[in-house]
Amino acid sequence: MKISEMKINDPETLAELQALYPKYEEALLTNDVETLMRMFWSSPYAMRFGPAENLYGIDEIASFRKGRSPANLARAIRRLDIVTFGKNYGSVTLEFERVVEGRTMLGRQSQVWARLPEGWRIVAAHVSMLP
Repeated sequence: MKISEMKINDPETLAELQALYPKYEEALLTNDVETLMRMFWSSPYAMRFGPAENLYGIDEIASFRKGRSPANLARAIRRLDIVTFGKNYGSVTLEFERVVEGRTMLGRQSQVWARLPEGWRIVAAHVSMLP
């Protein structure tokens, strides 16, 4: 299939991810580990790369989430883009600001979402801070 044949931002599919992403953000900011873990693909192939960690598989992701401090998780989203490809695949990218030790830091996040038999799940994610 050529990209020109694939429906980019099908309104129904786009609306699904637009409704789902705020639930992820709320779970992240409230450190709701159970919800965050439900949103990731429960697979050894899931991955998350963070500012100081490379996590391969749902077990490493879960261990990181359970051990993460719930302090200072607040952030402000500066830009959020959601793009869907067909009915079963999408990307979420964003830029954010977070205050760390009195200094405003800029960060970015990207997620690959796939519609699986159990529903939409994050199959890959990346978070990094800009210098």
